[in-house]
Amino acid sequence: MPALLELDSITKRYGTVTALENVSLSVDAGEFVTLVGPSGSGKSTALMAIAGFVAPDSGRILHNGADITGTAPERRGFGVVFQGYALFPHLTVARNIAYPLEVRGLPRSEIESRVRHALDLVQLEGVEDRRPAMLSGGQQQRVAIARALVYEPPLLLLDEPLSALDRKLRSELQSELKALHARLGTTFVNITHDQEEALTLSTRVVVLSKGRVMQAGSPSDLYERPHSGFVADFLGNANLLRVTNLRPPGQLSADEAFCCGALGDAEVRFALRHPLREAGTGRDAGSALIAVRPEAIGIRAQHGRDVNTLTGIVRDVARVGSLLRISLVIDGGGSVKIVSTDRESASPAQGETLTRYWRIEDTVHVSTEES
Repeated sequence: MPALLELDSITKRYGTVTALENVSLSVDAGEFVTLVGPSGSGKSTALMAIAGFVAPDSGRILHNGADITGTAPERRGFGVVFQGYALFPHLTVARNIAYPLEVRGLPRSEIESRVRHALDLVQLEGVEDRRPAMLSGGQQQRVAIARALVYEPPLLLLDEPLSALDRKLRSELQSELKALHARLGTTFVNITHDQEEALTLSTRVVVLSKGRVMQAGSPSDLYERPHSGFVADFLGNANLLRVTNLRPPGQLSADEAFCCGALGDAEVRFALRHPLREAGTGRDAGSALIAVRPEAIGIRAQHGRDVNTLTGIVRDVARVGSLLRISLVIDGGGSVKIVSTDRESASPAQGETLTRYWRIEDTVHVSTEES
């Protein structure tokens, strides 16, 4: 059975700028897929190509296996929620929501029934006679979502729908949007530059950079097992550390499952996930890049072969609620970020020497592929 939506080797250029480069992606029915990346990554171009507002230079867009690359936007039948809401200021909430049904010529009784159902879905009962200017930003966003869903499209496209809202309201609407997706089962494709939003909302996340797909997978896969240093650093905080003097698997006497190398004065073990450069063949020869999340580094007291260890000097400590954010300078001048709770440790003093530990399985070998 074909995917609901498929991008097949899509490329789009604007003059000398490549917005999308050979992008392939499939979306199954019922998924909540978020395209995330920094400004200029190509996520907006990809969404507009799916909607039909941008024509790719090469490649195909398929809907249920049928090629819709040249199909006009209005004939695709996809719902779109724009970043700026795009509500009609002179129409009431009910008329804004009813508009897609009116242009499709549905009977008045069916329109009224569907509008009531859409208002219920987005929890806006009682405001149907107001105009957009009388609503808060969050309410206007709900109206835009209701209008996009009222004709039951097979696919809902979300163009950074929460970016104009304040942090508290954005968090509330994230929860509502996730619950709405779960209730409806409609396929959502969302774009955002907000990493937390991508990880919170989605069943699958696609990381883009400079028009290319860097990695796609579940939020937990991308956060816990990023393929590259770019993905590790973009999706949340990560310590990207260069390990030198490598001994690859098969050259260890005690444990042949892991590579072993030096991080300052410390010995670090990690599972090999990418090819290693041969010694003497480049700037980073005989080394590897690893990623360790700040919250993975703890105060475990006992030393064993299942943990990695580092010692450094406290450069800075910041308390954020119940969390301690510690910056540790290690041998060689590198810096390591640590996040711990009050219950795990007392707040260390600047200049204090600390020893910390993390599990070998939390040490992720990442590629050095450029973003």
